[in-house]
Amino acid sequence: MALFSSPPKSICILRLSAIGDVCNTIAAVQSIQRYWPTTKITWITGKLEAQLLEGLPGVDVIIFDKKTGFKGYTTLWRELKGQSFDALLHMQYALRSSIATLGIKAKYKLGFDSTRSQDFQTLFTNIKVPSPKETHVLDGLLAFGSCLGVKDMTPRWQLNYSEFDASWANTNLSTTKKNLVIVPGASKGYKNWTAEGYVKVIEYAEQQGWNIILAGSPANVEVTLAQSIEQKANIYTLNLVGKSSLKQMLALLDKADLVIAPDTGPTHMANAMNTPVIGLYAHHNPERTGPYLYRSYVVSAYKEAIMEETGKDPNLLSWRARVKDKNAMQRITAEDVINMFDHVVKNEFNSISNKG
Repeated sequence: MALFSSPPKSICILRLSAIGDVCNTIAAVQSIQRYWPTTKITWITGKLEAQLLEGLPGVDVIIFDKKTGFKGYTTLWRELKGQSFDALLHMQYALRSSIATLGIKAKYKLGFDSTRSQDFQTLFTNIKVPSPKETHVLDGLLAFGSCLGVKDMTPRWQLNYSEFDASWANTNLSTTKKNLVIVPGASKGYKNWTAEGYVKVIEYAEQQGWNIILAGSPANVEVTLAQSIEQKANIYTLNLVGKSSLKQMLALLDKADLVIAPDTGPTHMANAMNTPVIGLYAHHNPERTGPYLYRSYVVSAYKEAIMEETGKDPNLLSWRARVKDKNAMQRITAEDVINMFDHVVKNEFNSISNKG
């Protein structure tokens, strides 16, 4: 049964991290906004993630800095003093997030039900959002809006960036060739594919007339992987890893024609900008964590790896079952990715098109 038959005055969103999950949460929040445009939205999030939310229409962003320890909680609660919300959407089951709810006043505190919750989250909420039949993380987030009473939770994204960010992206993109942006690294090294595999894909794409750009965060694991790709490749590849802000990265992904990336934030950023993305997955089920609109373009070794590890089909395992083999990504071959590249090009670029 829906909690509200008329628009609530105010809703608080609690989703602190990470970039990919925040991207998915944006779609859920914006569905609520479209249905109830007069409802005031306050979003508590992390320091980096706040950069992505900057400029979102109708969203008041409050930063929670986890690096400051308990002081982060007291600072947050002080900022919220005197405020009371009709509903708190506790959309992150980590204990760190749950502790933050103790200083947030709300009539209804919604959290995941026992199927999707973890770390004792159910103890901090008074409404358990029923888990949907669909597997994806985003479907679980969309269920919060349905529980509130929103009739249409169709996910659509509206993210923005400045003219300065757009200009930076345009400066680094080819105007004569289609642009393939490869984000080779994730912050967690076990999620990364091989430099040798990327090199074969890069050289193939270049032969097909594409311009290739490497992008990513300044994390050491990403910078090192990109440098290795540069050294092994026989062609020049523009390396922008560690050289962009989050919004510049968003602009680059928006203006690219195609993206290739492992299970990392920019994969979901590309998805949010409706840029086709080939996700490379082995550790997490891409039906649960893959780029929502482009799950059919994922190259996955997950099923093969999880069956070898457990002897069971993924459908018989826990919703969040993860492959533990640190070398699982090496199951993906360059041929697998090149075949998907050809499939996507045929599917997306049969007629002359460019996102510009």
